[in-house]
Amino acid sequence: MDAYGIWETVETRNLGEEPDQKKSKQALAFLFQAIPEEMVLQMSSYTDAKKVWDGLKTRYLGVDRVRAARIATLRRELEGLRLKEGELVDDGASKVSGLVSKLRGLGHEIEEEEMVRRLLDAMPNSYLQIVTSIEQCFDLDSMLFDEVVGRLKSYEERRKSRGEKEEEQSQLLMAEQKYGESSERVRGRGRGYGRGERGRGRGTGRGGDKSRFRCFNCGEFGHFGYECTKWDEKKEEANLAEDVNNLSLF
Repeated sequence: MDAYGIWETVETRNLGEEPDQKKSKQALAFLFQAIPEEMVLQMSSYTDAKKVWDGLKTRYLGVDRVRAARIATLRRELEGLRLKEGELVDDGASKVSGLVSKLRGLGHEIEEEEMVRRLLDAMPNSYLQIVTSIEQCFDLDSMLFDEVVGRLKSYEERRKSRGEKEEEQSQLLMAEQKYGESSERVRGRGRGYGRGERGRGRGTGRGGDKSRFRCFNCGEFGHFGYECTKWDEKKEEANLAEDVNNLSLF
């Protein structure tokens, strides 16, 4: 409105000075365009731009006591701001910036230094290492808010990439363990089958017919492998052949 030369219609006027009607209507139109639709209906009875402006000041700024109470509430919220594990640096920066904007809108100025300290205090325990490094290595009194946000985000990206690598290694380890357990179960079933076969063989040998069973050593029917007498003969022949080969070397 000041750029269009109509701000004078809502400023404090000298006693007895009447506003320019054309400028007042223009200022009124500007105000109605800037406020929410439901508020336009509430203030539609106002025909003077100054009355609309005073009503907005009362609604949003309030009287001094209400304004002071809102500032105190926002300051407590800013000082007690704490991010939860898993929240991003951008989340913390947005919360701090939003509270500071509200305080400045109420006329309470917040310095850059305080914004930096509030953001560092709000970071979760997983950022303790980088927060401590920033506090020890940099002068917070001259550090910009955007600078500390950039350093925290750089640390966040490194933690994220390292976490992805650790997750891949963990999945690989779990896959290897699962494969090992599956192989062990397969071997266990094989050993169990052998024991069961031998048990059945012994039971059959005590009073059953073995004629339909084939020996896995010699291939003949009528006995099991552990009962095979030709196994020792094969072993002796193999040993003899080995001795002959050894002698031929000399």
